[in-house]
Amino acid sequence: MTKRVEVRICGMGGQGVVLAGQLLGNAAMSDGLNAVQTQSYGAEARGSVAKSEVIISDLKIGFPLVRHCDVLVAMNQKTFELYAKDLKEDGTLIVDANLVEHVPDGLKARVFRVAATKTSESMFKSTLYANIVMLGALVKITGLVSLGSVEKSISEALPEKARAVNLEALKRGVELA
Repeated sequence: MTKRVEVRICGMGGQGVVLAGQLLGNAAMSDGLNAVQTQSYGAEARGSVAKSEVIISDLKIGFPLVRHCDVLVAMNQKTFELYAKDLKEDGTLIVDANLVEHVPDGLKARVFRVAATKTSESMFKSTLYANIVMLGALVKITGLVSLGSVEKSISEALPEKARAVNLEALKRGVELA
């Protein structure tokens, strides 16, 4: 059976959505899958709309852009409203519980609310790790990649001084899901 999943992670510049997408794509490849990751963000980077798209498949990926996502991760209300229309019917929506306050009734998706930013702030005294908390929740909710492959991806991509706290944030996200 062919497996192809299109994921869009969106938020504002500075929320780490690009890093989360890169880590997810690398984890998929560690699991022996094909993956492509693309990203876009405003010219001013911080404070503008940012998105990271990841396509994961057990076959070759011919077109690298997400058209209709199976999984939408929204880190704030503005980007949720901008990209919700692209979520497939019966897709999976994961939102930051404290920054996405309104999800319309009747949305035909599995909806998960994860307090990523609040958890990052309370555990680490910074919102900097909300993206990794959300990545942990995404892995637990979807099962797209193994937790071990994400841990490996974090260990390989981040400087040594940042690894332990990011691995802890990942673990907390898994627990929240």
